[in-house]
Amino acid sequence: MHRLAVILSGAFALACIPSAYAQNGAVQVKIGSVSPLSGTGAHQGKDIENGARMAIDELNAKGAPVGGKKVHWVLQPEDDGADPKLGTAAAQKLVDAGVAAVVGHLNSGTTVPASKIYASAGIPQISPAATTPLYTHQGYKTAFRVVANDNLVGRSLAAYSIGTLKAKKIAVIDDRTAFGQGLADEFVKGVKAAGGAEIVSRQFTSDKATDFNAILTQIRARKPDVIFYGGMDAVAGPMLKQMKALGIGAKMVSGDGICSEKLPQLAGDALGDDHVICVVAGGIDGPQEAAYAAFAERYRQRYKMVLQTYAPYAYDAVMTFATAMQQAGSTDPNAFLPALARVRYQGITGAIAFDARGDLLNAALTLYTYRKGQKVKLQVVR
Repeated sequence: MHRLAVILSGAFALACIPSAYAQNGAVQVKIGSVSPLSGTGAHQGKDIENGARMAIDELNAKGAPVGGKKVHWVLQPEDDGADPKLGTAAAQKLVDAGVAAVVGHLNSGTTVPASKIYASAGIPQISPAATTPLYTHQGYKTAFRVVANDNLVGRSLAAYSIGTLKAKKIAVIDDRTAFGQGLADEFVKGVKAAGGAEIVSRQFTSDKATDFNAILTQIRARKPDVIFYGGMDAVAGPMLKQMKALGIGAKMVSGDGICSEKLPQLAGDALGDDHVICVVAGGIDGPQEAAYAAFAERYRQRYKMVLQTYAPYAYDAVMTFATAMQQAGSTDPNAFLPALARVRYQGITGAIAFDARGDLLNAALTLYTYRKGQKVKLQVVR
């Protein structure tokens, strides 16, 4: 019994050691990663986890110290299922686990409610994907993002639709999520501000819908040149198939939610060439193109698949956290949060710095189309 008591006592003592310290004497720093790892958006969510893990492993391989101390970087991924309730539960789990920072979430609808939990705990959060302006307009000093917000995305897509695609009649569909509806609203504002085109139909679906014949039949009667869709690729793919079946020749224009490598599989031969225009928040051009291509190849070799959309942004988010910690000389969120607010980091996705709200300064966008089943860059918009 005495020996058992000693063992239990030792186990208890080990359990009480703060998680900030690894057994080898290095400071252990946990970075949370939250995204949908289940459901229709799992491929995009896993892309975020994979990108974050690449950064964590690179930091460990380099032996990146903080404040002169050796650090062991740890990633703690959580699944939010693209559901606000699961998102807040995952956020609380990460807070309870003592993470120093969080990369996430993907969907605007999960990012906003989760941000309140991180703000209350004083834990910095960088979203690699959420674009709703509301996220950074709540006044939380802990909320940042490394993508452009819907205001810029909507205006840019509206300008491209009217100026380059010469659209006169535009139909709008959104999936009623915070992301999809928010992006569609900003697109409509952009169209009205630009002038020269008419919104001939505004329709709604859901992020889990598979049958769009009713709304597409109504849209077909309006003969639009462009159909704007606010939502994700899991819905856009089947929608494109049904557009083709109904003989709708309008181009589809959308944001980064559909701008994935999986869209060709989801849409099949309905994708066509130059039929879909989408945008990804970030501007990769000139010398950066080689660095981005090298990252994509490292990703492919490691995971035996092509990156979807958000992996580079998740990677940059982790590296931005690490840079702020190193500049502050501390892994304590209270200490490195001010450094994060004024950080300057040259990432895979471009130059990263934040404005007073936590939005990306001088945000750029990259417009893409698809040709022969491959995503092709059209231009960088700044």
